[in-house]
Amino acid sequence: MSKFYYNEEQESYDAIVVGTGISGGWAAKELCEKGLKTLVLERGRMVKHRDDYVTANMDTWDFPHAKQPTQEDLKKQEKQSRTGYTTRADSKHWFVNDLEHPYNETKRFDWMRGYHVGGRSLMWGRQSYRFSDMDFEANKKEGIAVDWPVRYKDIAPWYAHVERYIGVSGESLGLPQLPDSVFEPMMELNCLEQHVREKVAEHFDGRVITAGRVAHINSDKRFEGKGRMRCQFRNRCIRGCPFGAYFSSLSSTLPAAESTGYMTLRPDAIVHEIIYDPDTKKATGVKVIDRVSKEEFEFRAKVIFLCASAIASTAILMQSRSDRFPNGLGNDSDQLGRNIMDHHLGVGAAGKYDGFEDRYYKGRKPAGIYIPRFRNLGGSSDTDKFLRGYGYQGGAARSNWEDVIAEMSYGKDLKEAVLKPGGWTFGIGGFGEVLPYEDNRMTLDYDKPDPWGLPTVTFDAEFHENEWNMREDMKEQAVVMLTKAGLRDVKPFDDPGALGLGIHEMGTARMGRDPKTSVLNANNQVHACKNVYVTDGAFMTSAACVNPSLTYMAFTARAANHAAEELKKGNI
Repeated sequence: MSKFYYNEEQESYDAIVVGTGISGGWAAKELCEKGLKTLVLERGRMVKHRDDYVTANMDTWDFPHAKQPTQEDLKKQEKQSRTGYTTRADSKHWFVNDLEHPYNETKRFDWMRGYHVGGRSLMWGRQSYRFSDMDFEANKKEGIAVDWPVRYKDIAPWYAHVERYIGVSGESLGLPQLPDSVFEPMMELNCLEQHVREKVAEHFDGRVITAGRVAHINSDKRFEGKGRMRCQFRNRCIRGCPFGAYFSSLSSTLPAAESTGYMTLRPDAIVHEIIYDPDTKKATGVKVIDRVSKEEFEFRAKVIFLCASAIASTAILMQSRSDRFPNGLGNDSDQLGRNIMDHHLGVGAAGKYDGFEDRYYKGRKPAGIYIPRFRNLGGSSDTDKFLRGYGYQGGAARSNWEDVIAEMSYGKDLKEAVLKPGGWTFGIGGFGEVLPYEDNRMTLDYDKPDPWGLPTVTFDAEFHENEWNMREDMKEQAVVMLTKAGLRDVKPFDDPGALGLGIHEMGTARMGRDPKTSVLNANNQVHACKNVYVTDGAFMTSAACVNPSLTYMAFTARAANHAAEELKKGNI
């Protein structure tokens, strides 16, 4: 990925891809493999696979302050620190400086960003689940927002296409609410996880505990010859994986695009506007500011893919104002920036378990357990307290240092204690669906520009009654399940935070069937400007309760295929 274009002369490409994360990497790969000369633009710095994973092989004692942030760190990343891990010494370099990249909050919104080649594909949680027919049909059946313009059968082949390439570890369950993927071998449950799995199955009809489905290679299968190998169970994933075991665009899709000879990658390129031609009713290119020099450029292309992340892509569309689109490119419906979704989390329960004192586990597994949605599936699972549902993520481990410190032991007792693993604990946290609300929105503030003179984003979004009601059930059922599984001292927790904390921003340029109520059509094209595609979280019409990145990838591959075919036909 060393081919850069720095000439001031405007150069034309077949395609421009904005962003290099989960979606941008897939757009680059698919377009380049179809023979399209593609310019890939990234607003952040260059990062090279392996070479720039500077903390990947460091141990806790190698970091000052045992990885804890300093007061200076917290001042620079006050908002980024809200997750609890973004300001740690092993990962803070992946997250932006809030002073350099400000945003505004009418209501609290936790916008976690990583500006570098590879984007958040380097730091993502890797949980990979398919949406189901139930998810694609829910809006229409319940009269919520607008109907998805696609169904599961339309996306299923693309899910499989993506899964075969990235590698998803998991277990087939045959659940209609959670379709099975093309799987790598499942990461085994430890003894307490297996025990709780059996007890939950014994006491609860329709509730299943399985391993988290994660984008990790867990076999010796060769993955496209790109230097990726099986997971080493180090669980240092957020630092960048030198083995390429977990999927990232930096280790996988971008190298694939580069190998075609059709990709030109330019970092430090802040795209802020799409250029629109009212005569052809098409976009002709993008306007770019160099991050370092602040020099301005324009690049031309036949087709443009916005993959900058839900908020950033929509901000670009909003800034793309013209006589035809005075409120932003494609904003005839006034839906641009509305319907912000995420997943609400930070609610569940944890407890202790007496037993398995002679059992331990090997390695640091990068995935725990997953409990698929069991609410509002029909019959006795239904509740009238809220719509949709939630799943749980969690796991079991043996504690040690907490017990030692709590006892304040010294001398011989301490020496013996630190050589023995502590007792078993088990915890689960819920991930609930957030409904699309038109009044949950983002706007642009031109009176508060960023260092490049561009307007900053203002968030005005919050949880509504449906989410608050769901959280009560998430907490209650977590306690009930862990208690039935034989844990003791089971304690609930509920720290809602705010929208954005799940780092699954979605919905700001939603898909739909009607241009009057949506921004994009069924192929991810802007209704009124067909050669602009948006394939990151912005296109989402509803959120479901599962992690969305696999869905972004599937839709991106599908849209890239559509764009290549339409270009051949001369339709765009």
